[in-house]
Amino acid sequence: MDGVAQVIVGYTGGKMPDPTYQNIMDATEAVLVEFDPTVISYETILKEWSKQHYPFNKSSGQYRSAIFVKNAEEQETAQRVVAELAESKGLKIYTDTEEAGAFYRAEEYHQNFLNKQSSSRAFKIY
Repeated sequence: MDGVAQVIVGYTGGKMPDPTYQNIMDATEAVLVEFDPTVISYETILKEWSKQHYPFNKSSGQYRSAIFVKNAEEQETAQRVVAELAESKGLKIYTDTEEAGAFYRAEEYHQNFLNKQSSSRAFKIY
């Protein structure tokens, strides 16, 4: 996406430091999106997230659906986008919106995951 500088896979939302995939503890798998707000808005990124994410199943722990925000403006935007998604789909959305805490970069094999997979494997993008 134009304006997105990089996307880093990692872990956040937990109390224990330095989680890994093998020892994720109470953290959640997440992506950190670095972007230029003069080129692309936070809302546009969230709307793209809503097209590719499936937040309709209640889950906890590392696979829960969550948006980690840095300030009140991001919180309001995230809650609005989630509400719009729920209304448009007519389904309950199970997405937490929480203050962003420490972010820990995941292992290298998690970075660019889809590009590293065999072309014979099928992935469903929602």
